[in-house]
Amino acid sequence: MSKSSKNKKQSETDSCREFIKPAHLLKADAWQFEYRQKSNPKTSNLDLLTYGTYRIAPGATSDELFHRGEEALLFCLAGEVSVEVDGQTHELSHYDTLYVPLATPYRIANHAGEISQIALCRAPAENQHAVFYSSWEHARQNEERIRHLDGKDVFLMFDVSESADRLMAGYTIYEPHTRAWPPHNHTDQEEIYIFSQGRGSMEVYADEKHKTFVHSMETFDAATIPLLNYHPVFSQDEPLHFIWCLAGKRYWIGDKHQEFMDASVDDLTT
Repeated sequence: MSKSSKNKKQSETDSCREFIKPAHLLKADAWQFEYRQKSNPKTSNLDLLTYGTYRIAPGATSDELFHRGEEALLFCLAGEVSVEVDGQTHELSHYDTLYVPLATPYRIANHAGEISQIALCRAPAENQHAVFYSSWEHARQNEERIRHLDGKDVFLMFDVSESADRLMAGYTIYEPHTRAWPPHNHTDQEEIYIFSQGRGSMEVYADEKHKTFVHSMETFDAATIPLLNYHPVFSQDEPLHFIWCLAGKRYWIGDKHQEFMDASVDDLTT
């Protein structure tokens, strides 16, 4: 090969090198995006609800996510994320909530500098409804979204005023040394509680003589609540926050039963 041909080939190689991208070493414990399933109807004695969490590393973006036959709610528990769904991008930060309709693809990106964590609750649906974004900053200042009880406040993040087949959800915040009263159960709603801040305790039982579930609850612990189980919560020395997510008939107990709001009964079945 002539000297000019060698020089030409070297020039072509140098030119191509500018467009060659470097490789990445992926160690065994490396990760960018992960889903952890916490429970589903086969493992939790529920008929409808599945619960899991997403973790998204800084700078990472998920593949397209999709729940065939289910509607879903996303709750931002830590960090900040962008969620692309139905041609729009929604920015979620602390306690913001997003409803994803039946069989609607979405993608989650973390552009912040810390790990983000999202709780995901989903349930079977037959109809497709509109995407709904709920800002925690707005909800916590909107009295139409707040129900004030003795020692606690309930924030309706995804209410009956929003369209869905089965899901409803919100946050409850207990003052220190507060308990749920009156204890209540549901005949037509199953539920999950996801504790998002503080430490407390919880009982789940069919009757007072058979309390098979009595546990301390810490941040990111959760409890599934099958039909007809009472489920009182008790806070300790600090405020206690938890997500409640319902699947079934769409109503909030305090809007349906005044006895729940004024605590005029010792227990309540809805």
